[in-house]
Parts: sequence; structure tokens; C-alpha cells
Amino acid sequence: CSSDLEELNGVFDAPDDLVGELWNETLWPEHPYGYSILGTHDTVTALQTTDLRAVHGAGYHPANAVIAAAGNVDHDGVLATLAAQGWFEGDRQPRQPMVPAAAGQRGVHRNEARDLQQVHTIIGTDTVSAADERRWGFALMTAVLGGGMSSRLFQRVREELGLCYTIHAWHSGYRAAGVFGVYVGAQPDNAGPALAAIREELTRVTREGIPAGELDDAKRQLKGNLMLALESTSSRMNRLAVHVLHDEQYRSIDDVRRLVDAVTPEETATLAAEFLDPERMTTVTLGPPRSTTRRATRH
Repeated sequence: CSSDLEELNGVFDAPDDLVGELWNETLWPEHPYGYSILGTHDTVTALQTTDLRAVHGAGYHPANAVIAAAGNVDHDGVLATLAAQGWFEGDRQPRQPMVPAAAGQRGVHRNEARDLQQVHTIIGTDTVSAADERRWGFALMTAVLGGGMSSRLFQRVREELGLCYTIHAWHSGYRAAGVFGVYVGAQPDNAGPALAAIREELTRVTREGIPAGELDDAKRQLKGNLMLALESTSSRMNRLAVHVLHDEQYRSIDDVRRLVDAVTPEETATLAAEFLDPERMTTVTLGPPRSTTRRATRH
């Protein structure tokens, strides 16, 4: 397990990754979504060969696999090859039930002291699942807020105020829930003002929504990214697999484009009012020691 421990230790040398681990843990303290996929030093060192074999035997076998293929392939030929190699033998095991996700911890602020040059901050909240139709609205809001150099947060916090070098927003959907977050890395003196500016922009969106013009720009950006992804065979393959893993009906790119185009300013305003209020957000900062090295309090 030495390589696993090295990978685990590598996270502690990458503060932008570590703050994400801490934020997940803070948002989901009692749910598997809050667990590190790398485990902990104690769990990794305690693993035995029998443990790995038991996990592998319970789920990692041909009859329980999702197989996706893309590119210059023949469907019947792929099936014949898989059958010849025994991939369809045996009984498929029941899929593990999804662990319901209760609401994430909201309005929590956690500081973690670490001797770093920058303060790394994530502010975000739990949102909608991967199968929720509102995810298209969330994807567009995320693009408007922090989806690139033309986004509101990049322009406001970095270009206008000069408070940071890196800032972006993201939205991820899982089977039971989703998350929206904003990451910013700033010098210690700028970390507080940068976070305040982010909260101001989030408040603005919750009150005013997103104008139709900005929403249209985000739609063009999102649809363009979807089309660019088609140039990658691996992206096409992964897209096929994700539909199955999320128990979702397959949608063509044209179907997705129509869903994106159908999002209205009123829908994004409703989403913003429900989910993007800064008082709902959980915030984790990682950086130089302060008077309190670690605390978790509610606003």
C-alpha cells in the first residue's frame, strides 16, 4: 500500500486539492459523498489482501460491468468479442442501493491552518442530482458566474479588484444530490476581500437573476463545449457510460442542445434564489495560521 500512501500524501502537498477534500468533508460529514476517495492513513494501512478480494468479488466482475465503446466499431462485432471472452457469463448481482443524501451542512465556516503562501477557499452548497432536469439551468448559471475569463467572478474579483489569480465555479451532479462551489486562491491580505466580493456577486444573482443576454451567451458557450467534446472518442465513450450509471435515458446531442436552449431567465432566477444565497453556503479556507487554527461555526 506504499503507492496508495504516496498518493494520499500528495494531496497534502497540493492545497487546491486538499481544500476540496476538506470542503466535501465539511459539507457531507455523515454521507459517503464527504469521504475522500483516497481513504485515510489508518484505513489504507489497515487494508488486507482479503479485503481487496472481497470488494473485487462483490462488484468488479464481468456480469456487473457497464461496457461502452465509441469510434470505428461494429456493435455486433463488439458483442461477439465480449461473449467470446466470457463477459456475459454468470448472473448480474443487484446494484448496491443508493445511500440517500440528506441536506448538506449549510452556513458553516471552517478555517484550517497551514503554512502556505496563499489562502485557498471554497464556498458552495448542496444542489440538484445528476438526473434532475434543473441541472441544465445550473450548468448555465455556473458558466455565467465562473465558467471562464469572461465570467462574472473572474472579471469582478480578478480583473477589476485584482484580489486573486485563480477563481472558478463548478457544478457536479451525483446520483443522490449535487454540489455547486466557487474556488479562489488569494494572498492572505486579499483572501477576506475576495470572499466578500464572491458573496456580493452571489447575492446579486439571487436578487436579480441572470439577464437574457448573459444567459444566451452562456448557452452558446455550453453548446460549443458539447460539440468540441464530440471530437474526443474517449469523451463520447464516457458519455455513453454515464447515461447508464446514472440510470438516465440516452439523449442525443441535439436533444441536449434543445434542453439547454429551453432554459429561461425565470428558471435560473428561481434556482438562484433557492440555492445561491451566501447564507446557505458552507465555506472552507486553508492557509496561513490565524488566531484560531481550526473552527467550525455557523453564521
